[in-house]
Amino acid sequence: MMLVKEQIPILLIVYLQIKGILDEILDKLPEEFNMLEIMAKVPVEERTPYIVVAFQECERMNVLSSELRRSLKELNLGLKGELTITAAMEEIGNALFLDSIPASWAKRAYPSLFGLSAWYVDLLLRIKELENWTADFQLPAAVWLGGFFNPQSFLTAIMQQMARKNEWPLDRMALQCDVTKKNREDMAGPPREGAYVHGLFMEGARWDLQTGMIAEARLKELASPMPVIFIKAIPVDRMDARNVYECPVYKTKSRGPTYVWTFNLKSKEKASKWTLGGVALLLQV
Repeated sequence: MMLVKEQIPILLIVYLQIKGILDEILDKLPEEFNMLEIMAKVPVEERTPYIVVAFQECERMNVLSSELRRSLKELNLGLKGELTITAAMEEIGNALFLDSIPASWAKRAYPSLFGLSAWYVDLLLRIKELENWTADFQLPAAVWLGGFFNPQSFLTAIMQQMARKNEWPLDRMALQCDVTKKNREDMAGPPREGAYVHGLFMEGARWDLQTGMIAEARLKELASPMPVIFIKAIPVDRMDARNVYECPVYKTKSRGPTYVWTFNLKSKEKASKWTLGGVALLLQV
């Protein structure tokens, strides 16, 4: 098919835009985690449930980073004319141009509703969080729960740690959630038991710092940020189910299959009010 003169500048602009995005992503993408070095830092007998979660998260991040690097280098060669452009390469190029996440990346990633630009910034933050954690394997003062591929595994690790320490049966334990009045920057160090988590948002209502309970959402506030939450594991029979709303936690506002856990939050109102209002906690907005 013959190209008319007007099409050539357009194609050049598209090429330059895709090439620019491709180069920027590759330039900022850190090296993959050296799992042999990381695992050698902690003897097998000293590996806590938290450390196992860190290993798993690094391995998942390596799978995603590897696919990003491989597919972008391949596309780069295609743009230079050194490889034949395949359907897969074309799909990556189209996604870069349209600021969407390529399907081959999304398949290996965590659920997200971000466009590509915001998604990549978020990805780099997740990598940085893992780098800081695996530097000495000290639990962060406040853990970014939404930064995990599998946040359920970290919440389960909280229960496993307590079960191991107190010799409690894991299937008879539950998580107790206490919302603090602090932000991430206020936390000096992790608690002796359990963990502080941050980065959650409440949709359909808000958390009232004054009363320490769920309250009506403010006008035009779609998702209000939550303070740091203290999560610890206790035996099920010690759970206080009075005046609480069993609040579902989701990874994204699409909800459904992104369900993570249920946190019991204090409420002066009947739980049915928040259930009918579809109140939930989100790990990403």
